[in-house]
Amino acid sequence: MAGLTTYDTVGIREDLSDIIYNISPTDTPFMSGIGKTKATQTKYQWQTDTLSAAAANAAVEGASISYGSLSSTTLAFDYTQISTKAVQVTGTDDAVLAAGRNSEVAYQVAKAAKELKRDMENALLINTAKAVGDNTTARTLGGLPTWISSNVSAGTGGSGAGSGAARTDGTQRAFTETLLRAALKTTWVAGGNPNVIMLNGFNKQKLSFFTGGATRFDKAEDRRLMTSIDVYESDFGTMQVTPNRWIRKTDSTSAKRGQDVYLLEMDFWAVAFLRDFKLQHPAQTADADQRFLVVEYTLEAKNEASSGMVTDVTTS
Repeated sequence: MAGLTTYDTVGIREDLSDIIYNISPTDTPFMSGIGKTKATQTKYQWQTDTLSAAAANAAVEGASISYGSLSSTTLAFDYTQISTKAVQVTGTDDAVLAAGRNSEVAYQVAKAAKELKRDMENALLINTAKAVGDNTTARTLGGLPTWISSNVSAGTGGSGAGSGAARTDGTQRAFTETLLRAALKTTWVAGGNPNVIMLNGFNKQKLSFFTGGATRFDKAEDRRLMTSIDVYESDFGTMQVTPNRWIRKTDSTSAKRGQDVYLLEMDFWAVAFLRDFKLQHPAQTADADQRFLVVEYTLEAKNEASSGMVTDVTTS
C-alpha cells in the first residue's frame, strides 16, 4: 500500500476536547438554605428573647391587676470574617489559544468564585470560636457548632457554652435513631420546630436504615425499591434530610470531620454580609492580569434554641 496514512502525516492537530470536566463538589446546602441579611459593623449584633413560662393564669373577678417584672432581651454578637481568592494570569497565558475556554482569566475567576463559596460553607460549619482579631490575626466568625448549646446530645465529656465559643468534643459513639429521637424531643420541648436534618454522607446512609417514621416505597411502575430516606417523619414534625460534605470538613482530627448531625429550623439562621461578593482589579504591576474576590460575612444565630445537634458521632 503506497498511500499516505496518519502514521506518516506530520502536523495533525491533537484531539483535545473543548470541554473541561470538573467533578469537585461545589454545593453549599447550609449557606444556600438559610437567610441573608446585612451587617453594618465588624461586630455584628442582634437580640434574642424568650417567652415566660406558661401558667394557669386565672384572675379573680374585679381583682386588682398585678404587674410582675418583665425580662429584657439578650444581646448576641458575632464577628465578620474576610475570605478571599486571588487569581493571576500572565498576559501570554491569557493570549494563547486554550481548549475549553475563551479566556484563561475569566475561567480562573469563575473557578475561584466556586472555591470561595465552598470555603464559606466550611467556615460556617467548623468548630472555630468567634475572635475579634488584630493587625496580625484574622477575625473569625463562630461556626454553627459553637452556637448550639440548649439542645445537644454529646458524647461523654462533650460540652459547649454556646454564644460562639468552641465546643469541647466528647467520646465518639455511633449515630442511632434513639439519639436522634431524644434530640428531636429536647428541641421540641424548648420551642423549636426543626425542618432539616443535616449530616455527612456516612451518617446519611445510617439514617436511611432507621425504622421509626420511615416509609420505603416499592415503585411498581419501574421496579425500583427506594432504599434511602430524604424525608424523616418524627413525632414532632416532618424534616428534610440533607447530606452536607462540609460539616467540620477541615477539622485537624480526621475522625471528627462530619461528626455533627444538625436538627435545624432554618429560618432562625442567616448569613450577615458586611461586604457581599466583589471582584477587585488591583493596579497592574507586572505582565499579568491580577484579580481577587473578597467577601466579608458572619453567622447570625437568631435563637439557637430553635435547633438541636447530635454530636460526637462516628464518621466511618
